[in-house]
Amino acid sequence: MIASAPIGWPDALLCLAVGYLLGSIPFGLIITRLAGLGDVRKIGSGNIGATNVLRTGKKWAAALTLLLDGGKGAVAVLVAYMFYGTEGGVVAGTAAILGHIFPIWLHFKGGKGVATFIGVMLAAYWPTGLLVIATWLIVAYLSKISSLSALIAAALAPAYTIALGNLPYAVLAFVLAVIIFITHHENIHRLWRGEEPRIGGKKIGG
Repeated sequence: MIASAPIGWPDALLCLAVGYLLGSIPFGLIITRLAGLGDVRKIGSGNIGATNVLRTGKKWAAALTLLLDGGKGAVAVLVAYMFYGTEGGVVAGTAAILGHIFPIWLHFKGGKGVATFIGVMLAAYWPTGLLVIATWLIVAYLSKISSLSALIAAALAPAYTIALGNLPYAVLAFVLAVIIFITHHENIHRLWRGEEPRIGGKKIGG
């Protein structure tokens, strides 16, 4: 993406609203209910993300949730960028993750934002997005722990972006990484205690 002129507050607020509304679509809940799997919030960690959807035993539902949660973040960035440039994309992308974590439709209790984070990074600066995905896959393969994969991928995202010479999006990556770490504070405690469940497990976590 190319740089653009600063946007005004009205445009920034519009990007914020559009990004939040897109991010707040609870695809995990919608998919599990349409598939007759019940309320995903009543199993595992209780959140609406792909990791918890996987605990239903339906890999296709988890995969679809992952794609759609990532897609809504990417769409938020691309639509805002189309009309308001780089700053619009940054605002909308951040808002999309916040919408996923705090959806108004679910009393502000959503997922942890990992898939949406990946979608935002892919749309904002695809080289970093691809490196984030590669990092997640490698750590997940080695550890079989979704939260650890997400935390390491998020932590490295700003460094990747700086190394690639894109400082504006490194700032975005840093802000989003902080959000991911905040949403995973319980996972961090379980990781420290060695109690974090593995991918596909039925225990609380993810």
